[in-house]
Amino acid sequence: MSAIDEVGAEVGTAPLCLGLGVSRASVYRRRKPKSALVPKRPRPRHPRSLEPQERQAVLDTLHSERFCDQSPEEVHATLLEEETYLCSPRTMYRVLAAASEVRERRDQLRHPHYKKPELLATQPNQVWSWDITKLKGPIKWAYFHLYVILDIFSRYVVGWMVAESEGARLAERLIDETCTKQSVRPGQLTIHSDRGAAMTSRTVALLLSDLGIDKTHSRPHVSDDNPFSESHFRTIKYRPEFPDRFGSPEHARDVCRDLFAWYNNEHHHSALCFLTPAQVHHGRAEDVLNARYRTRLAAYAAHPERFVNGSPRRESLPPAVWINPPEQTNRQDAPRSTIANPDDPEVDPASDAFGLSETTTVGPLRLITDPTCLTKL
Repeated sequence: MSAIDEVGAEVGTAPLCLGLGVSRASVYRRRKPKSALVPKRPRPRHPRSLEPQERQAVLDTLHSERFCDQSPEEVHATLLEEETYLCSPRTMYRVLAAASEVRERRDQLRHPHYKKPELLATQPNQVWSWDITKLKGPIKWAYFHLYVILDIFSRYVVGWMVAESEGARLAERLIDETCTKQSVRPGQLTIHSDRGAAMTSRTVALLLSDLGIDKTHSRPHVSDDNPFSESHFRTIKYRPEFPDRFGSPEHARDVCRDLFAWYNNEHHHSALCFLTPAQVHHGRAEDVLNARYRTRLAAYAAHPERFVNGSPRRESLPPAVWINPPEQTNRQDAPRSTIANPDDPEVDPASDAFGLSETTTVGPLRLITDPTCLTKL
């Protein structure tokens, strides 16, 4: 900011902000002195409002031992029967609110504010999502529990288990064995889950602390905070080979073993350029995408008229996967969000004579590359 203030008079504020990736609005806001606070004029008294002594009489009546446990409507009705009128019930509420005496009188639970989890994965084994779902047993009200740990970047199922109950000790064993199998180092991984009993247990928390793994939880009653596990369960349960009921834990394990083998190695995921989770997780994605691209180019060379959109383009994986990506609320303060406009009154009319010997054009932006200008900064 100080460099822009020093050189801005010679070069101009707009091109300097553009070259440095700083918003012009931030510079102008910093330059503008804070105006002294002008005291507000007192609000004029409404002609129908109560006089101060009348308001005090209302408060004294409501504070009296006779009416202290009654609502303003009850007080108003009782006084009318005694041929006494102080004010309307709504005015009584206004007088009480002005004295900070209106609140919920019953004991009610105050829910704390839970922060929305924001997790970013740019490669496998950075963020895992895990959850537990129920599998119907052989009879009504009998269930088995399926534990699944999913890597959100590759959608690869890194660990799963079928058990007859849901418990912290079982979850601890599954997470420990999965981290060992994936060679997870301390400080490398974050595990996300909802707020189930096993997920929030002290046993699991101590294990993750010992392994150097960060943990996050969804907000209560917000299923969107754990979307990858929920979507994975839907994909598995809608497979035609998924039975309505399982006869035993062994039956459930046999079915899930085949399902997870299909999901990891054969299922082409739409969010992964239709690659399989195993190809992405084990680093084979680029080779597969290159082979697909060569196949498309060969088909295009043979019959270009069949490709109405022109030459095929090489697909690429998403560089990052988010759980609740942050929302950009102020676009103007974002880097490179302000483009110099010749019609802007803050831009020097001789915008081509900024003293710059060279400019490099990249799309709509003009990036400053003059070494003399950088020396001045």
